[in-house]
Amino acid sequence: MGTGDGTNARNGTNAGNGTGAALRVGNASGFYGDRFSAWQEMLDGGDLDVLTGDYLAELTLLILGRDRMRDPDLGYARTFLRQLEGTLGTARERGVRIVTNAGGLNPAGLAAAVRSLAERLGLDLKVGYVEGDSLPRPDALTANAYLGAFGIAAVLDAGTDVVVTGRVTDASLVVGPAIARFGWGRDNLDALAGATVAGHLLECGAQVTGGNFSFFTELPDGGHRPGFPLAELHADGSSVLTKHPGTGGAVTVETVTAQLLYEVGAPAYLGPDVVTQLDSVRLDPDGPDRVRVSGVRGTPPPETLKVGVNNLGGFRNSMTFVLCGLDIPAKAALVRGQLAETVGKEGLEFVLARTDHPDASETEPASALLHVHLRDGDKARAGRAFSAAAVELALASYPGCTLTTPPGDATPYGVFTADTVAQDAVEHVAVLPDGTRVPISPPPRTQPAPVGTLVSSAGRTADPAGAPVSGPGRAAYPTRRRPLGELVGARSGDKGGDANLGVWARTDATWAWLRGWLTVARLAELLPETAPLTVQRYELPDLRAVNFMIRGLLGAGVAATTRFDPQAKALGELLRSRVVEVPAELTPEAAA
Repeated sequence: MGTGDGTNARNGTNAGNGTGAALRVGNASGFYGDRFSAWQEMLDGGDLDVLTGDYLAELTLLILGRDRMRDPDLGYARTFLRQLEGTLGTARERGVRIVTNAGGLNPAGLAAAVRSLAERLGLDLKVGYVEGDSLPRPDALTANAYLGAFGIAAVLDAGTDVVVTGRVTDASLVVGPAIARFGWGRDNLDALAGATVAGHLLECGAQVTGGNFSFFTELPDGGHRPGFPLAELHADGSSVLTKHPGTGGAVTVETVTAQLLYEVGAPAYLGPDVVTQLDSVRLDPDGPDRVRVSGVRGTPPPETLKVGVNNLGGFRNSMTFVLCGLDIPAKAALVRGQLAETVGKEGLEFVLARTDHPDASETEPASALLHVHLRDGDKARAGRAFSAAAVELALASYPGCTLTTPPGDATPYGVFTADTVAQDAVEHVAVLPDGTRVPISPPPRTQPAPVGTLVSSAGRTADPAGAPVSGPGRAAYPTRRRPLGELVGARSGDKGGDANLGVWARTDATWAWLRGWLTVARLAELLPETAPLTVQRYELPDLRAVNFMIRGLLGAGVAATTRFDPQAKALGELLRSRVVEVPAELTPEAAA
């Protein structure tokens, strides 16, 4: 897949030093627990050069850290080994190389396990790995820098069949093979940025082929079983997103737009090898289930690497009370008072979900749910002392008292924080199949990370002036009340304790309205939980999209939050469900 001896050999400025043929890179895993059969499906479904698997969400490293506490030989995604057992021979036979971050906290351990598996299967395979992301932090359970793609490329240059990494950026799993194929150097910033976009589109598996898609009912199979994606990468960094023939879902400009907006912040998308300018991305149809990605611009990477830090925050427990019929607020208040008196107020959190309907004829639609959470450093207090106290109210509280949860012990929870470290402070190393260790130099040219414009939800400074679709200036125009989701799609997700919410318009006319209408202040009206938080708003006009970064919505991160939607995955659909005044000319009736 190319030649060279690591990043030091790649400081030229001419992209395309390798073969001009497109590089076909597929994805078979978007998270630890994704579709088990995807590896076999991707290998059997059509031609590939490289098959990647992403296993490392921020929460995953906490899980792997706890595994390693029990057994120092663990710390990697064991599911990957089971998936590989039935597919490694197929990959070898078809010449498909495998790149995965399933190594987690122990890439050397997983690489050794893959070698043992290959020997047991009678396969002659070269296995290498990348290390250096794990940082010494005595005060942390895990601390991992997000490495770039040049270590992966160096391992592939040695003729490696399977490359295992720890915490590299998700997109690096795709960028690394592209560097190895096309011979890009550190200065090929546009090409690196283009491959980064392709990697970001592939990293979450079926999300780019119709999974979790706002308009899933329009997909050919109704979103029943979307196939996993692949990208055809070219020497200039452009790519075509597609999928194997005959698989479910679809690849359209909108499914690609949805994934492009997922878990991103400012248009200047920071990475260890390049800053990718997302507002330069151009998406064009390229035939059935094919979308061309081009025009991507890149600038020098930041001086620092992101570091994900996980710590154990204490212990947590939850109990849920069913409140049926009348006097719901008073019933909830009684439980709050009783539990606070029994176990103490500290660490208690009460969330009343008004799922009840008036004059309902059955118990479930007549009931609200009171979720009670307790977090504490004392496992005993958060455990049976709390859950037993809740159960003891069964005959001594509000009328109709019942719970959906049995008494149980507390479980540990983690706290995720993001830090930075200087690029040259990390020992990024490619370990080749013969054991040779190749140091990967940091990028020779960096620049300070760009800073986005901050606006509070009470402010107006970053809200565009905008204009209604019809009528001069801001003159009144006819409107109808409709769910916002009739006109726009959305995709949302978690970034540590923050959440991102991307919203795209389906037509140019809707974008002309949405751009001026969906301000930070408007978002606070539609989603009141964002009102007290700091919100950043960014526009991506070529995608007809706006993206919001909502700071602190998830508190101390996915593992610690007690929010009903802990990863903010449903936030976009909540926004789309809000009924608002929209220009009458944009409604489906007008289009008909």
